[in-house]
Amino acid sequence: MKILLIEDEQRIADFVCAGFREQHFLVEHCPDGNDGYARASQGAYDVIVLDIMLPGRDGLSILKSLRQAGNATPVILLTARNELDDRIDGLNLGADDYLAKPFFVEELIARIHAMLRRISGERQNVLAVGSLKLDRISREVSWAGKSIDLTGREFNLIEYLMRSPGRVFTRTQILEHVWGYDFDPSTNVVDVCIQRIRKKIASLDHSETETSPIESVRGVGYRFHKPGESA
Repeated sequence: MKILLIEDEQRIADFVCAGFREQHFLVEHCPDGNDGYARASQGAYDVIVLDIMLPGRDGLSILKSLRQAGNATPVILLTARNELDDRIDGLNLGADDYLAKPFFVEELIARIHAMLRRISGERQNVLAVGSLKLDRISREVSWAGKSIDLTGREFNLIEYLMRSPGRVFTRTQILEHVWGYDFDPSTNVVDVCIQRIRKKIASLDHSETETSPIESVRGVGYRFHKPGESA
């Protein structure tokens, strides 16, 4: 695990870095807000541990800019014990957790593990392939950020295909999984359902660069198209 620690108090940085290294984490320490933001923006980290009070850019400013730039790296804020407003502001700006000073490094490490388990679980509930995103919990689907209104059957069908992008599924496999029982093999219910999904996506997509993510495989069935793969 690679962690970026942005903290200007050397005493705190020393014991945090020592604790991280005992856990075999790779840690980079930065004591300055401006440099910290540059590293957070350019580097690939699993977690950012971010103090709010820093020389240069403060922690909330760094967090706000990262989230506005689309940087979703998990962030734990380090705050003064009595600064409730800072903690609330940090969570509203996209922090994943916070820890008030003074703290034990063991608790910080436990918070990191718990946060990553939670985020991992959330990500497992969201499928994203190319421009299409599907949330299994809210049962919402979007194409290029625009919501698609799908029926329950349409949702189940596209989820089934999205689980294994690039894999070809026969109509019989789709029928058995999505409809839950055998249909007459000559039925065109799968084709009709897929055509409805394609039309709904097409109604939202005015670009000429992307085609329907559901690809027909002649004589076999359908597959969910992988981005960058020739159709």
